[in-house]
Amino acid sequence: MNYQKPKGTRDILPVETTVWQFMEQTGRKIAGLYNYREIRTPTFEDVSLYKRSVGDTSDIVSKEMYEFKDKGDRSLALRPEGTAGVVRAVVENGLLNSALPQKFYYFSNCFRYENTQKGRYREFNQFGLECFGAEAPQADAELIILIDKYLRALGINDCTLLLNSIGCPECRAEYNKALRAFAEQHLDDLCFDCKRRAVENPLRMLDCKVEKCQEVLKSAPSILDYLCPECLAHFTELQKLLNNAGVKFSVNDRLVRGLDYYTKTVFEFEHSGFDGKKLTVAAGGRYDNLVGEIGGKPCAALGVGIGLDRVVHLVNTALVEPEELYYIANTDNINIEKIIPFAEKMRSQGKNVEINLANRSFKAQMKYANAINARYLIVVGQKELDDPQSIEIKDLLTGETSLKF
Repeated sequence: MNYQKPKGTRDILPVETTVWQFMEQTGRKIAGLYNYREIRTPTFEDVSLYKRSVGDTSDIVSKEMYEFKDKGDRSLALRPEGTAGVVRAVVENGLLNSALPQKFYYFSNCFRYENTQKGRYREFNQFGLECFGAEAPQADAELIILIDKYLRALGINDCTLLLNSIGCPECRAEYNKALRAFAEQHLDDLCFDCKRRAVENPLRMLDCKVEKCQEVLKSAPSILDYLCPECLAHFTELQKLLNNAGVKFSVNDRLVRGLDYYTKTVFEFEHSGFDGKKLTVAAGGRYDNLVGEIGGKPCAALGVGIGLDRVVHLVNTALVEPEELYYIANTDNINIEKIIPFAEKMRSQGKNVEINLANRSFKAQMKYANAINARYLIVVGQKELDDPQSIEIKDLLTGETSLKF
């Protein structure tokens, strides 16, 4: 039987992993500049965690989540997004009892049962950041600036930042009433899902991807007209901070994101480099009530998820430093075991080294060194064994042999 990977998954091969390592190393470096520390959480959690945090009416929970029962008859779900698991972890481990704010980042694989396309898979990878214990808009600004800096460090300079506020539960309740009344006047023009959303969660209609619904909703009331004084002041100050930092953005009052836990700020970094189609490469916002809703003490919080499966297509690969591989070839009269000490000495110096593992002839070794894209070649014969100072390193790219062992 010829096995194939499951639909919606992918194999990331060695020729690609150097770019992935570059994305991860750059993310760790920049997150560290802002005092974010790494956290790692389980790949699966109790299914009720996601239903309570993401929301029963969201597409993720109602249509896309991978749920299963384990042998103990426990209802579990594969991680569909990163935030809920991190919130659970910081609450369970008492991390919010320390000095606030507390800031974390993570790299994780997530799972959603959805249609696949370029940059969208059923198993996908995220670089996420979460900040707890900071209510002020400067926390929102700092996180957005961090993401802008990260994308630019990858050579991605042409993203569009979309910004909105969906208010707090109080002012959003008034907006939902207005949105529900609007929907009732246009029910015949809405899709089946939006008719349901109009009753259960009107805000979700704004996230509908059906073209006829988007056309109808262009004339829907704006959330910005319903913000309470506190939410409006927060959003106004955030815009001022971003302007002062030189971060360009566009306010989009239809941006709501697909997760129920958001409050106040929501944002997306959008790129049009996917065959002319605009896709979101990073998205996040504030979720000030989520910690309390899943059992922790009330705590302001915000976060972002960056879709690495999309970002990888946009990375400027010229910025990725190639691995410099050394190949140590032994002449036909030198046994391979005499080469190993030379290789180990170089590896102890942090150099990547390959040796003759297949008992190839000297000529075959030369072909192999080229085939694996070795940058440097070291030939060891009896002369080099007797006098290590005579060993020369040849740069296969430039042809120079001036480097000494």
